[in-house]
Amino acid sequence: MALKKYKPVTPARRYYTGYDFAEITKQKPEKSLIKIKKRTGGRNNQGRITIRHRGGGHKKFYRIIDFKRYDKMNIPAKVHSIEYDPNRSARIALLFYADGEKRYIIAPDKLKVDEQLMAGEDVEIKSGNAMPLKKIPIGTPIHNIEFTKGKGGQLARSAGVSARIVAKEKKYIHIKMPSGDIHFIHEECYATVGQVSCIEHSSISLGKAGRKRWLGRRPKVRGVVMNPVDHPMGGGEGKTSGGRHPVSPWGLPAKGYKTRKKKKYSNKYIIKKKKKK
Repeated sequence: MALKKYKPVTPARRYYTGYDFAEITKQKPEKSLIKIKKRTGGRNNQGRITIRHRGGGHKKFYRIIDFKRYDKMNIPAKVHSIEYDPNRSARIALLFYADGEKRYIIAPDKLKVDEQLMAGEDVEIKSGNAMPLKKIPIGTPIHNIEFTKGKGGQLARSAGVSARIVAKEKKYIHIKMPSGDIHFIHEECYATVGQVSCIEHSSISLGKAGRKRWLGRRPKVRGVVMNPVDHPMGGGEGKTSGGRHPVSPWGLPAKGYKTRKKKKYSNKYIIKKKKKK
């Protein structure tokens, strides 16, 4: 994937960058693998806004992704196409299995059409193949990692990310996550070899507010420009910020405040937290 720049024919176009879509080989999704995606506009069942700044955007269908590769153990699959998915930052790949079934997976970087992929315990260490963590060598980049055996891939699924195996200890594997944290995960959990596609996704510049609206995001207003009745940081004369620390509309500190629960069940699986800058 490469980024495309545009001639600055308008002020917005000057900073507008996007994908060139050179890797896309099929325009329309597989009909048997899509379903209607209902929209909420950030509202709950009472019609009240519970998530701000959401709404609108282009209509899209949800593509059903196979995060549990192990239920097609040792069945070869051929990559039929690389497709765009509006629901995620990475590309997806359509696999045709030898038994006739079709499934979508998250496409690893540099995956090509007509490649052969497989999931199982004794498959080749190759980008796109899925296997238990105990079978993957130390230092290998991986993605779509299971956190709980049998639940399907939950970790390292967004564009350009990958985790790495740094050590193996008894029945647990030490994995360095994209955040820098080191987790230990059971050796029977499955992961896919390789780095997720769309490595340059973080470098994209939307260029204009309207493009954000196409993605279903409504405008944001800074708290300091509101009135005191609307936000704790509102009020004052001119550009004053009220002389207080940045907080949310509900008074929680907005910068540097740890929001992770102290008794979260997964804390015991984190060996080392990422280093502070």
